[in-house]
Amino acid sequence: MSKSKQKGTAAETAVVNWLVSKGRKHVERRSLNGVNDRGDIAGGPGVVLEVKNCAKMELSAWLKELEVEMINDQGWTGVVLHKKKGTKDVNEWYCTMPAKVWLDLIKQAMHGRSET
Repeated sequence: MSKSKQKGTAAETAVVNWLVSKGRKHVERRSLNGVNDRGDIAGGPGVVLEVKNCAKMELSAWLKELEVEMINDQGWTGVVLHKKKGTKDVNEWYCTMPAKVWLDLIKQAMHGRSET
């Protein structure tokens, strides 16, 4: 296995372990699906997680990849979770998503709540 692949696998495993520790029991790493990729981690129905452990941030490319994966998975939300240099603590990593995905997430979170 290449060094790059090892870094990716380690990051994906760290995210799965972190999610499980936060009560998300039904998460798992996904196998590679080529052009039909549906993200790195099954995070729940309709949720696409793409994990990155790269020295150079390539947000535009990562977000394009996420949007394709969301279509492939028929997901309603998704996020790129990328490792913060110098820490293994996933709590300190970054999450990036397109603004339209974030807005849908906020609408879902506010559904049924009265606005103040």
